[in-house]
Amino acid sequence: MMKAVRSYLSICLLGFLLLSCGNSGGTFRLEGRLRNMNQGEFWVYSPDGGMNGIDTITVRSGRFSYELQLDDDATLVIIFPNYSEQPVFASPGKSVNIKGDATHLKEVIIQGTDENEDMTSLRMELNDLMPPDIPDAVSEFIIAHPASRASIYLLNRYFILSPEPNFQKALSLVKRMLKEAPDNEPLKALAQKLTKWQGGQKGSRLPKFTATDIKGAKVSEAALKHELNVLFTWASWNYQSTNAQYLLRKLKKKYGERLGVVSICLDAKTDNCRQIAKRDSIPWQTVCDGKMWETPLLTTLGLNNIPGNLLVNNKGVVIARDLTNKQLEERINNILK
Repeated sequence: MMKAVRSYLSICLLGFLLLSCGNSGGTFRLEGRLRNMNQGEFWVYSPDGGMNGIDTITVRSGRFSYELQLDDDATLVIIFPNYSEQPVFASPGKSVNIKGDATHLKEVIIQGTDENEDMTSLRMELNDLMPPDIPDAVSEFIIAHPASRASIYLLNRYFILSPEPNFQKALSLVKRMLKEAPDNEPLKALAQKLTKWQGGQKGSRLPKFTATDIKGAKVSEAALKHELNVLFTWASWNYQSTNAQYLLRKLKKKYGERLGVVSICLDAKTDNCRQIAKRDSIPWQTVCDGKMWETPLLTTLGLNNIPGNLLVNNKGVVIARDLTNKQLEERINNILK
């Protein structure tokens, strides 16, 4: 049904970060209209458990509507046909309206609740900024709205799950958020977690780890004694990461035992991961515990993106991380040629 969900969604730690609001439950309604999109569909999922799996939203004559029964506040992420994503902050008994042009999805307007309208205002501001100026604008928003779910989403998007994460900045912002919500246990736990995300840095030794693969076998850093080794993240819903898996399978066939590979699947269902590994004849060990971004191995290795990867030499030293598929292929070929 769906080929991709972008990496930071792919993100995400939002469930870990969710600020509880204690609603009694009700129906959330999302509706909207997009010009220049007569028929089609896009997808929606909830990174914080507001719904299970991925659902489809159908567009007819440019209009769409979607209802979800909620027990508490939830963050929804809409994936458009071009694979861009848009967060929607849902609450029981509330409704929001989306309007815009399908050819300019960065400019869609979401109205109906303060959090969605604040997020829309910020997006319009970011559209006019140069990339180097965006993190500062996002930081200012988070500082001004420390208890907002929009701030939680932005914290993930720009400082934790970005291609170039800034854990130090993320930790600083989390501490500011804690001043507004000092008893929020998930935020306190995240602060502790951010201080530990030092593993997997370029030039450091690969941290020791132990996990269980999808066949029930033990997997650890001791197995990565090949001439070159790759640890990488993937999920069935992220096409860039599945492409990385196809690429590594080709390179593994080419270089054999010279190249070691261990993968971490972020699918919520272990059986689904197991079926894909069998279908695609994946020859290496795959870890999938169904915990998605809460998989402990991600914290140990400092992996926070999808697709994400660590390139490790035979002495256990990380020589590169988070390479694009093209960069990964070039680097492996240059080293093992």
